[in-house]
Parts: sequence; structure tokens; C-alpha cells
Amino acid sequence: MLASKFRQRLRADLESPPDARALGSGWLSGVIGLVASLAGFLLVIGLRYPALLTMPELRAIQPQPWFRGVLFGILLVAFGAALLNLALRRTKILGGTALAFTLLATFLGGAGVHPAGELTGGIFLGLDWFVLNVVFTGLLFIPLERLFARRPEQHLFRAEWREDLFYYLVSSLFVQCLSWLSFTPSRWVVAHTQWTAVRAAVGGQPVWVQFVEIMFLTDLVQYWVHRTFHRVPALWKFHAVHHSAKSLDWMASARMHFLEIVVLRGTTVVPMTIFGFQQGPIQAYILMVYVHSTLIHANLRWNLDWLGRFLVTPRFHHWHHGVEKEAIDVNFAIHFPWLDRVFGTLHWPKGQWPAGYGVGGHPVPQGYWQQFLYPFRRGKSG
Repeated sequence: MLASKFRQRLRADLESPPDARALGSGWLSGVIGLVASLAGFLLVIGLRYPALLTMPELRAIQPQPWFRGVLFGILLVAFGAALLNLALRRTKILGGTALAFTLLATFLGGAGVHPAGELTGGIFLGLDWFVLNVVFTGLLFIPLERLFARRPEQHLFRAEWREDLFYYLVSSLFVQCLSWLSFTPSRWVVAHTQWTAVRAAVGGQPVWVQFVEIMFLTDLVQYWVHRTFHRVPALWKFHAVHHSAKSLDWMASARMHFLEIVVLRGTTVVPMTIFGFQQGPIQAYILMVYVHSTLIHANLRWNLDWLGRFLVTPRFHHWHHGVEKEAIDVNFAIHFPWLDRVFGTLHWPKGQWPAGYGVGGHPVPQGYWQQFLYPFRRGKSG
């Protein structure tokens, strides 16, 4: 009961109306303190149990003095922001929670925490990846959305923000499982094909040529996989989860059903690996698509029509999420809009944006677990 009341009060303060979020009200310092304290606390927990809660690729930076210095700075910012909130705001829930997590992180060792036990291989959860994932995308896109918002009235903590943040958590924690499942089909193809000459020729090309080729091949595959998810009713119920977001912003890109992630990544990864592309351009593409997929869902008013002739832009992809009749089953490309033009699925009215987002009738329930089970339940597919 107490925990439920605490969550309600915390959520109510985070989702405060505009007049309660004015500069000098302590709301901003409370949010900064809460985010920084949670990030610091989770990083400290990861450093304390790295074998279970951190990605092997990120473990090399953990002992570095600069990384420990950044962690110390995060906890210092959290502490200062929490105190400022407590001094300015009548409701102390944000500052009090931030202070509690900061003190708890410090009690566990803070920036000087030492691992508990030996670092071993095996199964792990990407807790550190979740923190870095959210912090990186948040720091990049939140200021842009505040300065160039298409819907200025849309609050940072808008409806369903908790669900989308939880999607970030699940995909980050289970990054090992998702990677293994995603690469299994391509590993099978590589193991059963003898394309030595082809792979040597492809891998010998200039890096930038390989990068463009990866973009084209993955987008061609993803176009048809994406279109199939829209056209086959049983698959649409999985993809409808992604389309169920009624507000688009940087967090909305994370809303994808776990099984759709496996299928989509498993099929689009195939051309990246079977043709012998080098790891450099593959890693560059993964970073690019990570930022680009967040960008095209963002709450940004940029038309970018000059760029939209060649690359997918926010306005192009927003039409894919539009709730209007003319927005149904259009704009399937992720990188190259001319694929939709070639295959007859382009809808990009000049200067116009969709009036709303979501699935007609909004049949998809709210909440992560309800949405996870939605495709398996009988009924209308929406």
C-alpha cells in the first residue's frame, strides 16, 4: 500500500502540469536529481556485480579513472540537484527519492566500488547498457525536442512514457539473448555456404562502399519484412504493439514486441554477415541505425524535404504511424524512401503531418505485459 502511494505521488510530480514545472519551481532540479541518482545507483550496482549485470564489451572501461570520475560527477550532480529541489519545491518527493538513491549508491561504494567476486563469462544482463542507452539518447534528443518540438504541448513525461521506458529496460537487459537469437540464422547460412571468393571481394572494398551496400541490402530486406508484418494478420498483432504509441518521441522507438525484435533483427542481420562485410562498416551501420531510428520517431518539426528525397526523415516515418486512413500500410522503408516509390507504397504529402498516431480503434492494451500477451489472444487484430 505504501509503495503504491509512493509511486502515485512520484508519478504525479513527474507529470505535473506546466504551471507546476516553471523555472524556479524545483521541478527541473528534481527530475535531474532523480535521473542522475538512478543512473549512478544502477552503474554502481553494475560495477559491484559486473559478471552478472554488465556487457563484456563495456567492462574494459569500468576500471578507467575517467569512467570513475564521470560516475562521481553523476552522483555529485544528483546530490546537488536533490538538495536544490528540497529547498525550492513544496512537494519533496523528487528530491527525497533522488537523495535516497544517491546515498544508497554512496553506501555501496560510489565511484570507488570494487567488484564482489571474480569476473567470469556466461549469462549476463546489460544493466550498464540500459543506463548508457537511455542517458545517451536522452541527452541527445530531449534538448532537440524541447527546442524544435512539432508538438510543443507534449510533455517529456507524456502518457505511456513508463511503458516505453520499460521497453528500453527489457531490450537492454536481454541484449545477450537478443543478439544470440538475432545472429543465429546468419551464422547457420555462413556455416552452410562456401562463398570465399565473394566474401573476399566484398570485404576488400572501401569502407564507405561497404557501409552504403549494408544500408541498401538491410533496408531492402527490412522493407519486405516490415510490409509482411503489416499484411499478415497474425504478424500484424505483434507489429501493432509498436504502432500502438499515441505519441511519438525519442522513447517511442523502443516500443517493439520482443518476438518482433528477434524476427526483424534476425532477417536484416543476414545480408550484413553472409556477404563478408568487415566489422568496421557493420559497427558503423549499427550505430547509425540506432541514432537514425530514434530520430525518425522523435517529436521534431523538421520537414527536411531536401534530405527526404534520399533518406527517411521524421515527417516521412511519422506518416507511417499516422492514424488516418491514407496512412495505413505506407512508408515501409527505414533508410531509403525511394523503395516505397518503386513498390507503390509511398505517402508523403508536401508539408503535411498526420493529425494523430496509433492503431485505428486503439485495440492494443496498455502496459508492457498486456502488450506482450496481446498477439497471442484471440480477437480482432485492430
